[in-house]
Amino acid sequence: MTDTRRDDEVAIVGAGLAGCLLACFLARRGYRVALYERRGDPRTGQVERGRSINLALSERGLDALRRIGLAEQVMSDALPMRGRMIHPVTGETTFQPYSATEDRAINSISRGALNNALLDAAEAAPGVRIAFDHRLVGLDPATGDMMFETPAGKDPAAAAVVLGTDGAGSAVRGQLLGYGALTESLDFLDYGYKELTIPPIGGDYALDPEALHIWPRGTSMMIALPNPDRSFTCTLFWPTHGTASFASLSSPAAIEAHFAAHYPDLPPLAPNLVDDFQQNPVGLLGTVRCGPWQVGGTVALLGDAAHAIVPFYGQGANCAFEDVVELDRCLDDCGDDWTAALPLFERRRQENVEAIAQMALDNFVEMRDKVASPMFQLGRRVEHALERALPGRYVSRYELVSFSTTPYAEVRRRTRRQHRALGAVAAGAVALLLGAAGTAISRGRRG
Repeated sequence: MTDTRRDDEVAIVGAGLAGCLLACFLARRGYRVALYERRGDPRTGQVERGRSINLALSERGLDALRRIGLAEQVMSDALPMRGRMIHPVTGETTFQPYSATEDRAINSISRGALNNALLDAAEAAPGVRIAFDHRLVGLDPATGDMMFETPAGKDPAAAAVVLGTDGAGSAVRGQLLGYGALTESLDFLDYGYKELTIPPIGGDYALDPEALHIWPRGTSMMIALPNPDRSFTCTLFWPTHGTASFASLSSPAAIEAHFAAHYPDLPPLAPNLVDDFQQNPVGLLGTVRCGPWQVGGTVALLGDAAHAIVPFYGQGANCAFEDVVELDRCLDDCGDDWTAALPLFERRRQENVEAIAQMALDNFVEMRDKVASPMFQLGRRVEHALERALPGRYVSRYELVSFSTTPYAEVRRRTRRQHRALGAVAAGAVALLLGAAGTAISRGRRG
C-alpha cells in the first residue's frame, strides 16, 4: 500500500474532457493538482468498441479552449459541419444550413482525440500529476480523505479540495450520496444508442463531410458525423424495447431486412453493418440531476457528474467546458476562497444547465420527428429570413446555443420573447386580413 497524502493539492477525480481541462485552468492559477483516473492511460490503450460518440464542438467549448491556448491545435483535427443533411426513406437528401448566412459550423471531433490532447496539456502543465488506474472507493467530504483501488492495492490520498469530474456514473457523487450529503434523480429515456461505421470509398468520404447527416424516422433516428480518416461514425438512437428496437433484431437476416426497409442508402455504404450492429454495445441515454453540487465548500461536482444531459443538442462537452470557465470566474470573484467560490458556482450554473437539459430533450423530438416535415423546413427558412432582416435583434435558438456564449437560461427566455412577439405580429396580420376581407364582402353586398 502506498500513501499519497498531499493536503496542499486540489484533487480532480476523473481525467476525461472536463477533468483535464479543469487541471489546465487550475495549474494556470498556480494550484498543485492531482488528477485521478480509474482507467489506464487512453493514449496507450485500446479504445472500447462502439463507445466513441463523436463530439460536436461549438463556440462554448472553443471559448474554453482558447483561454488555455488549445483551440487552434484541437481545431486542426476538427471537421466543420455547416448544416444538417436529411436522408428520407425515399427521394433526395436535403440540406438545412445551421445559420442564416450559411457560413457558421459546428465541428465534428473525436472524443478520444480531444481527450488525448487535453491529457497532454494537463501533463505538461506545471504542478499537475496524473494517476491512472485509480478507482475511487472512499471519500470523506469532511476531511478530503480518499481511498483508491489500484492494480497494486489500496492507495489512500487526501486533498484540500476534491472535485468530481468523473461523468454521469460519478463515483464522487456516489460517495456523497452515501454520506447523505446530496440527493439525485436519474431520468433515463426508453432509448439507447449504438454505433456503426461508414468507411471511406475509394479513399474519399462516402457522404458530404460538411454536414451532420440525419435519418429521421419518427420514433427513431440515425446520425452520422465525419472523421479525419474519411470515415463516418454513425449513431443509432432507437427504442430499447418494442417491435422496432435494438432488442427486436437478433439475426443477420432481420438486421439486413430492417436497414433495407428503413435506411436503404446505408447498407451499400456500410460493409460491416451486421457485425457492428451485433457486436457494438447499446449505451444508455438520460438526464442526471442532483443537489447540492458541493459540500462544505471543499468537495464539488462539475460536468456530467453534476448534470449529465442527453446528447441531442451536441452540448454535453460544451456545457462541461463552460462549467470550468465559470468556476474559474468564481475563483476570481472570490479571491480563490473555495468555500465561497463553490457555492457561487452552483448558484450561477444551476439555472443554465437545467435550461440546456430541457432544450436537449426538445431537440431530440425535433431531429427525430420534425426535420423532414415541410412545415418545419418552411419555419426554418422564415427564421433565417428574419435573422437576415433583423440582424442582432432576432436570433434563432440554435444560433444562440451553438454560436454564442449567451447563458443557456437567457437563450430560453430570449427565444420565448421572440416567439411571443412573432405570434402577436402574425395574429395582427391575420386580423388585418380578415378585417379587409370582411370589408370587401360588405362592400360587395352593398354594391
